[in-house]
Amino acid sequence: MFVIPGQHGKDVCDSHLGPTRRDILRVGGSAMLGATLGQMLQMQDASAADSASSSAGAAGWNRAKSVVLIYLQGGPSHLDLWDPKDNVPDNVRSVFKRIPTKVGGLDVTELMPKFADVTDKLTLIRSMSYTPVGLFNHTAAIYQMHTGYTADKVSPSGQLEPPSPKDFPNFGSQIIRLKPPEQPMLPFVMMPRPLQESNVVNKSGTAGFLGRAYDPYYLFPPGGDLDMNKMNKINVDDLKLRDEVSGARLRRRADLRGLLSSGMPDIEKAVAKYGLDKYYASAMNLISSGRARNAFDLSQESDKLRDAYGRNTFGQSCLLARRLVEAGTRVVEVIWPKVANSDNHSWDVHTGLTKRMKTQSAPMLDAGLSALIADMDDRGVLDETLVVAVGEFGRSPQRGVSTSGNGNSDDGRDHWPYCYTACLAGAGIRRGHVHGKSDATASAPLEKPVHPMELLATIYHAIGIDPQTIVYNHLNQPRELVKAEAVTQLFG
Repeated sequence: MFVIPGQHGKDVCDSHLGPTRRDILRVGGSAMLGATLGQMLQMQDASAADSASSSAGAAGWNRAKSVVLIYLQGGPSHLDLWDPKDNVPDNVRSVFKRIPTKVGGLDVTELMPKFADVTDKLTLIRSMSYTPVGLFNHTAAIYQMHTGYTADKVSPSGQLEPPSPKDFPNFGSQIIRLKPPEQPMLPFVMMPRPLQESNVVNKSGTAGFLGRAYDPYYLFPPGGDLDMNKMNKINVDDLKLRDEVSGARLRRRADLRGLLSSGMPDIEKAVAKYGLDKYYASAMNLISSGRARNAFDLSQESDKLRDAYGRNTFGQSCLLARRLVEAGTRVVEVIWPKVANSDNHSWDVHTGLTKRMKTQSAPMLDAGLSALIADMDDRGVLDETLVVAVGEFGRSPQRGVSTSGNGNSDDGRDHWPYCYTACLAGAGIRRGHVHGKSDATASAPLEKPVHPMELLATIYHAIGIDPQTIVYNHLNQPRELVKAEAVTQLFG
């Protein structure tokens, strides 16, 4: 197979993304036109083994049993949250004051006082960066962050096409396919609303070409995005037995199914590759054990702790994420509970930045994220859980300037993928650390740039999956999980 080395959809400006090990192996192998198929397969196996062994010896490998992604869709302003700048023009400087944290040199803005108290437990990457392919729209950036691939099609409006079975899978679907949970528990939960920009709903929020069996469990309680009590309306009736079906009756049904199956060897042989017995057993154990149903019961938590997380959709989603991880869920994604490109409570602050961030979005983020990190650390769960908080991009250093074709007021910032911030904690991630550095105006990385694909590779690495593991798409074509290397310097 001939393959041009380099990142999928890589822009030449992203110089820090070079060819991967597997790219080099492919190019080298393609020159050996005289090799037999058997020899090529042997080389493929050898390269896979080499890749796995090198990953296993690297810092952070397989430290995480679970992953919690706090996805800040809409793109929060790094300058106004966790990368404040001084001695810059007025239209660049944040209107919010700088405050110190527990870690010297890791200052944040006054919007994050509770977060300031947990900085000794986390790493901030202040050098997230990529050059967009196509328009600066949310959905294309969200797709890249979740799948490790750039979007194939973008419509004239800047929006992507709706979700398709041909899409690349969400990273959580890839993880649960390769490392299913060890407990009879929902493997992947997404809440409290879909990924969305305008009328494009849940793009990159599905298992794509892996098939619907690997879709997340969608916990989308009823109510609008501004309903702060949505998590009190959780309904998980599909995870419990009907009143007329007892546990004994369910077991009898399973025994009867086994008896019938034993009498149909030809059918069993025909469907053996689908592992139906395994899935049936997992589903029955999930329902009969009540494990998942109990995990969703937030009333089991004290009022004091629920208040600490914040009595709102985001805060209670973060608390539920911790409960799900403790119950055995492998991947939890908490999506910011507001459409990416919208007003009130959204991070898409083209206008009204000061009021919206101060009174709406930032207080919820500050309470929910800091409580999650502190609570998990107190309970000993953080050591084996990787927590990542990130958006699809940051916001423009200069207020009132258009970078994406959108209108921006003097009190607004536009889309900015060239430099922004991510927060990581747990699973061996260094504590009280800043990785990378932005320039004087937070416009570009000065040191150690990290591409979103590299962040995704780091997530795979932490949970013990080689980022360059080969999967096969809907056309049976081999593709890496993500064509990037893990940033192992993030681990202590």
